[in-house]
Amino acid sequence: MTQPSPSSEPQPAGFARLKVRQKLTLMVNRYEVLQTDEAGNDLGLICFAEQKRMAFKEQVTFYTDAAKTHALFGFKARKVIDLGSGYDIVDGTGQPIGWFKKEFAASLARSTWRLGTPEGFECVGQERNAKVAVLRRIWDFIPLLNDLPVPWLFHFDFRAADGSLVMSSTKKVALKDVYFIELPAQPNGWRLDWRVASAMAVALDALQSR
Repeated sequence: MTQPSPSSEPQPAGFARLKVRQKLTLMVNRYEVLQTDEAGNDLGLICFAEQKRMAFKEQVTFYTDAAKTHALFGFKARKVIDLGSGYDIVDGTGQPIGWFKKEFAASLARSTWRLGTPEGFECVGQERNAKVAVLRRIWDFIPLLNDLPVPWLFHFDFRAADGSLVMSSTKKVALKDVYFIELPAQPNGWRLDWRVASAMAVALDALQSR
């Protein structure tokens, strides 16, 4: 599948580097998306999403203001009773800007997701370290341990059909989950929409059994 031209981007290229930071409270999971510089320093909050701790995870909306009056974008399951059918990512007006789907068969050995845009572009994301993927699965099958947080960090790389890196998610050691997102420009100048990348990054934390 060829990459879309720069003109097909739903909005200007936006951000090349992001940080997704999770904050936990008694009742709510909060994900904050921040812009960062090359050194990983915060340059300001872009948007955030909140999710009730006990709520279903079929829909997540990102807002720009604390009052949550302006929805910037979000993702929603295509079928609530079958979350394996995939998720659609839409902008604040409901227009599609992307989609993602977990590849359950491939994920038995190594967590795998497929990510795409309305223009027909697709890429595949997998856990960067295959050995860590195996260790995480062994951990899940050990009684008493499977309810504890997995002690190994996990990272994802999303690559196009030609092998070029489209998006990377690197988890850092912190009291709460923190992910650094890189969105490298492709040879033709195209870059994955940062909103699509942010939705995918939150899904890797919120939806994936770890």
